[in-house]
Amino acid sequence: MLYGMGGCGKTAVAYTFFQAAINECGRVGLWVSASDRASLRAGMLAVAADRGARDGELLAARNGLRAASDLVWHYLDRSAEPWLLVLDNADQPEILRDGSWLRTSPKGTVVVTTRRSAARWWPGAELQHIGVLPSEDAARVLRDLAPHSGTQEEAERIAERLGRLPLALTLAGGFLSQQVLDPWTLEAYGRRLDEDERERVGLIDQGADALSPQDPRHMVGLTWQLTLDAFEARGLPEATALLRLLARFAPEPLPLVLLNRPEIDAALPRARCEAALRALLDQSLTELVDVGTRCAQSHGVLLDSVAAATPAASVPILDTTAVRLLDAAFPVLPDAGPHDPLLRLLVPHALALLRRVDDPPTSADALAVATRLAAALHRTGDYVSAWETARAAADTGERQLGAEHRSVLAARSRAGRALFRLGRYAEAEALLERVRATQNRLLGADDPDTLDSAHGLQLVLGNLGRRDDALALLRSVVVGRGRALGLAHPLTLRSRSSLLVLLSASEVVTEEGGALLHLPSECDRLLGPDHTVTLGAHHNRAWALYLLGRFAEADQEVWQVTEAYRRRFGPDYPTALSAQQLLSRTRAALGHVEAGAELMTDVVARREHSLGPDHPFTVAGRELLSAFTSGRWRPPGAEG
Repeated sequence: MLYGMGGCGKTAVAYTFFQAAINECGRVGLWVSASDRASLRAGMLAVAADRGARDGELLAARNGLRAASDLVWHYLDRSAEPWLLVLDNADQPEILRDGSWLRTSPKGTVVVTTRRSAARWWPGAELQHIGVLPSEDAARVLRDLAPHSGTQEEAERIAERLGRLPLALTLAGGFLSQQVLDPWTLEAYGRRLDEDERERVGLIDQGADALSPQDPRHMVGLTWQLTLDAFEARGLPEATALLRLLARFAPEPLPLVLLNRPEIDAALPRARCEAALRALLDQSLTELVDVGTRCAQSHGVLLDSVAAATPAASVPILDTTAVRLLDAAFPVLPDAGPHDPLLRLLVPHALALLRRVDDPPTSADALAVATRLAAALHRTGDYVSAWETARAAADTGERQLGAEHRSVLAARSRAGRALFRLGRYAEAEALLERVRATQNRLLGADDPDTLDSAHGLQLVLGNLGRRDDALALLRSVVVGRGRALGLAHPLTLRSRSSLLVLLSASEVVTEEGGALLHLPSECDRLLGPDHTVTLGAHHNRAWALYLLGRFAEADQEVWQVTEAYRRRFGPDYPTALSAQQLLSRTRAALGHVEAGAELMTDVVARREHSLGPDHPFTVAGRELLSAFTSGRWRPPGAEG
């Protein structure tokens, strides 16, 4: 256990050990960020994948339907090769404890870096304090980085003024080494440190005051300010602007695509962003990391310092720019689709930005982006991440905007939709009912947000067996969306399509004067044959045809839908499995019960891996499979 204050080099020590273990000892190296729950879970599941976990097992763990830590350690304990696992930045040890992530194994060694030194957090661990550097070594850091800037004695004096903290030494040495046209000496650097007693000397004295437990952020902030002054002197103000923009986000990998968009022009010219980023890289103010996507990452203490020191007049445009960059990073109307790793990378930044912003209109915009990000995650089938993102965004937004703000209610509604998909019906019903009632009171029954919550609620009610309540609510949504959005709007068509699922055989042929069964053709014409709503309408009509006893028509239609879903989303996607379940019914109804059972066996196996054995969808699938194999199953309308 490597513990010490921020910036003391814990990660550097761990990385050196990590490289030695790989290169000299032949160990498998596994590195995980433990800075927050989402990063820890994602990183540890990546470890499980590296050690052989299957896709279905990983999906089940991601959706919270299998103990993720047990899965990870199952594969670590059975690794064919010895390994070294580093859990970096574990500054919230309760995250490790609550998830039972931290364990021992005869197959490998775990190294943890943390600021938390209390032994009670780390029972049984070997604790190693990482402190500031000895004077000679601290001076050597400066001279290695800036060998022509001064003598050993001058370097020792500056090192003491910087508190001998590795991060501060690296930044200061980097600053000195980059001065080409007008090189700075260590003596000049020291004079600069002493110029403003009120802001600088006190901070230096604090950092240089032996090893008292001072907060290193102010010292890092001092070094950062000197570097930014140098940017201004060198005609690189955009480097300062970029660093201030980065400080609105989280200290996690930030996809570089965000920084290469026209929306950044409000904070700094897009054409100068490349030069600005290179300047930050040169000064060790950020680094490039590759997590499957090329990203920039800056130290959390540095970002906090930058954010605290950003001039108040600059904050509004930085916050607005950060919101717009995130807003442009994923579709305005997220569609159903396979897993997209970019979405998860954006989550900590959306939540960090929401915490940074204190202007109510901008907070509302940031909350709307975070909620839409949760919807995008939801539509990839990552329901746990969707729920956690929406819930965290709503909690933060509520503190800033109030519980009854439109954007807060929309975030709560999105969390309710995710709870439903996780099979937590009672919680979903309570949340969506409460949100809908508030929206109805404040916004009106035909407001799009109210109708969205109502549509989500009817899904819950239908799956709870309250078919009449669900149908009455859905009919009101169809009418409301038709008035508010228009009859040709995708959401109106989606709600009409949902009627095909809830209506009985006798009702479906009379609904809308019998026109409802022709809805897929209407969707084809209005939205196109490949639109998600169009595919859903075909899927739902196949169900209605099945109830009507038109088994051959239903089988042909749902087979086409199932194939389309598989091609587009993959065989494990929830909607693809739902279509395959209906296909098993139509095949059985046509007399091919064994084929139906074979299809359902596959559905049940995939749901057990992705949703878990106790999810209501999995339970329902097993019951249908049992009916097939026992001979108890009968098609709609059959006797006995």
